[in-house]
Amino acid sequence: MGLPFKAIKASFYFSTIISSLVAGWDFSGKAAHAASRAHKGGLEHVKSRHPSGSSAVSTKVSATPAVHRKPSTLALTARGSEAVDVHTQHKSHGGVTAISAQAFTSAVAGTSVLKILERVPGVLFQSDDPQGVDTGGVKLYMHGFSQNQIGFALDGIPLGEPVYRNYNGLNTVEAISSENVGRMDISQGAGAVDMPSTNSLGGALNIFSSDPKDKMGGVLAQNGGSNSTVHTFIRFDSGKLNESGTKFYASYMRNDTKLWKGSGDQFLQQVNFKLVQPIRAESKVSLFFDYSDLSQFNYQAESLEMVHVLGYNVANTYPNYRQAYLAAQGIYTHGEDKTSDPKDVSYYAGTTTTTDYLGGLNFHLKMADNLNWDTVVYGHGQDAATQWSSPWMASANGAPLSEIVKQPSISRFGLTSGVTYTIARNQIHAGLWYENNKYVSNMFAYDDPLLTGNETLTPNPFRSWKNPFAKLWGQTYNTNTLQTYIEDTYRPIDNLSLNAGFKSLLSTTHVGQTGNYEPYTGTDALAGGVGLTTFGAFLPHFSADYRFLKHHEIYFDISENMRAYPQSGYHLSSSPFAVSQAAFDLSRNSIKPETDWAYSVGYRYNSKYLDASVSGYRVNFSNRLGAMVAGSQQNPQTTVMNLGGVTMNGVDAALTVRPFKNFSIFNSISYNHSTYDNNITQQGVTYAVKGKHVVNYPMFMYKASADYKWNRTSFHADAMYIGKRYFSYVNDTNLPAYWMVNFGMRHDFGRIGPAENLALTFNITNLTNAKYLIMTGDDGGNPLSGDYQSLVVGAPRQFFGGVRADF
Repeated sequence: MGLPFKAIKASFYFSTIISSLVAGWDFSGKAAHAASRAHKGGLEHVKSRHPSGSSAVSTKVSATPAVHRKPSTLALTARGSEAVDVHTQHKSHGGVTAISAQAFTSAVAGTSVLKILERVPGVLFQSDDPQGVDTGGVKLYMHGFSQNQIGFALDGIPLGEPVYRNYNGLNTVEAISSENVGRMDISQGAGAVDMPSTNSLGGALNIFSSDPKDKMGGVLAQNGGSNSTVHTFIRFDSGKLNESGTKFYASYMRNDTKLWKGSGDQFLQQVNFKLVQPIRAESKVSLFFDYSDLSQFNYQAESLEMVHVLGYNVANTYPNYRQAYLAAQGIYTHGEDKTSDPKDVSYYAGTTTTTDYLGGLNFHLKMADNLNWDTVVYGHGQDAATQWSSPWMASANGAPLSEIVKQPSISRFGLTSGVTYTIARNQIHAGLWYENNKYVSNMFAYDDPLLTGNETLTPNPFRSWKNPFAKLWGQTYNTNTLQTYIEDTYRPIDNLSLNAGFKSLLSTTHVGQTGNYEPYTGTDALAGGVGLTTFGAFLPHFSADYRFLKHHEIYFDISENMRAYPQSGYHLSSSPFAVSQAAFDLSRNSIKPETDWAYSVGYRYNSKYLDASVSGYRVNFSNRLGAMVAGSQQNPQTTVMNLGGVTMNGVDAALTVRPFKNFSIFNSISYNHSTYDNNITQQGVTYAVKGKHVVNYPMFMYKASADYKWNRTSFHADAMYIGKRYFSYVNDTNLPAYWMVNFGMRHDFGRIGPAENLALTFNITNLTNAKYLIMTGDDGGNPLSGDYQSLVVGAPRQFFGGVRADF
């Protein structure tokens, strides 16, 4: 798994060229004068983030930034030293919660970006591994919005749907090393009109990479723990290289761990590179590059029946090929026949490999004192293979099982560009996003070896996939997306912001069939030579933020949102394209894109000793798509249906108390009531779904944490109660409620020798060793009624420790 040093070298050469070209640019003759004037007047220079993810120096600090805008760095520090205080790791502002990099210091090294969000009220994150890096075993919800209904961006680069086998983006685990995250801004309500996303129905997550340091230095970190986990992180910061301020960093991350049940490991290595080139005082160009190489054994999916009959530790048989071989012949040696579906109890192996290249060039240009122009040009390429051993399809050579391998690829390019113009008490923001995405979705079948005697074979699940005996199916998608937006933030008084705007979305997808093995697909043709267009001419957004008295704030947020038609391989998700040609023709004239109206309102109180908040929200979904599944997990019979309307109402309440210095206690409760508005009719049978609770998301969650710092030692403990989640659409099966408790501590030694700071960490995840189940994703499929094999088991208690040195 060699690193692409040529790509890194090319990025460095590219950055050097940029540095030499722009060192003398001046986009505003008044820029230096304005900066000098602000300094003389005693105004504080505060870095404020722009939609592109770039930073600029603002010479005016507004008491009430726009509700929809991302909070500035000031919002992270204004009420209690956010950047350094161990017990203020996130702050809320209007409809946005800002999480600083400090949040990662109390978590296990290498913890994913998404897993950090589990501490936020209203967020549900679950994973089958303690770091949240298994791309096939994670689940994220924000206020009832699933991860494929939330907008994601990194430094202004759209990340698409961060789901397993995504088609238009990149999982956050593979997009950036968590050690390089500067901060994250979360909108759980109505989202933002400038979010470059075709799938955002409300929530939005903006991730911002940290900037290179002004002084030459670096980071060395080594961590280890349960399941032979080894996490390594190395970063070099160049410091300022010249008078113009050119600086960069390059980092390497490696995470290697064995599965906590069964055999196999999960490996990820990653390179990040970022260059920043200031242009005079208030403009800059920055380059971000990411290379990711992931190879993971996946955990065996289970059904409720399997858990009840065989327990929580069912695993794939790897490296025992003979056991899988015999099971495919109907000879069961480990109790598989005690279940109603013995062939699907466990397979030989299931694996995932992906290689990604992601790059973005950010321009933040101050054209005049009151005019900024932000542009991001980006590209992303991915090659992947998801493999599993099928006992349902024999090899061409006579072996009773075969390897089914989905081999997709993504190639996308695009840009975002926006201008921000300030006049009097108005701030006008307008821009566009364009992207072309080519998604190739193919699935092949490969031979497994024959067993003719008592020999021991261990076929490699990561072998080079060549010479398939069948192309099971193939589809190629091409999508062009154009999104435009305009909004105005008006401040009639300093502590009141009123925002109104809208966006327009046009997304057209064409799909062609490139393969169809009828004995496998059961149809004579897949959807091909067809297309669908998603068009929303006017999707409005209104918000307001009012800070009154000394510590009080109220806000509201309202928007209409639309999700473009999703894409996937045949019968693998709720995509209208992932069906037969006949099924597509039948639904083409009636299918509509998913839309919603999202409303949120909240109150917040912040002071030295107390933070309190309460927020309520309501969402009215229309044309919600759902994947109804039947059949085996190897060849699911998925029906894409319009579930009609969904009505969601919810409330979050949170309280943080700081009774004395360096100690805080946090508590939150979240209640969500989401129900389907219509019954479902499938193959002439009507299912009583109307009024039933929406699947996979709990009605009740409780979260608590305590943080204490004594001298140089910090302690953190958190607990979460996750209520039961309905598994079937008619609510006749559910996943039980559970408690999750974690503990962490960190000791900072300060400067020792050449190290500016040396720190030791220790963490225990799932302290009480709770057993719990996770739904692997909406597109994994929920049954209309009863049970289905689309669950994974959460990780048991794990121990981790490590050392980090900053230079």
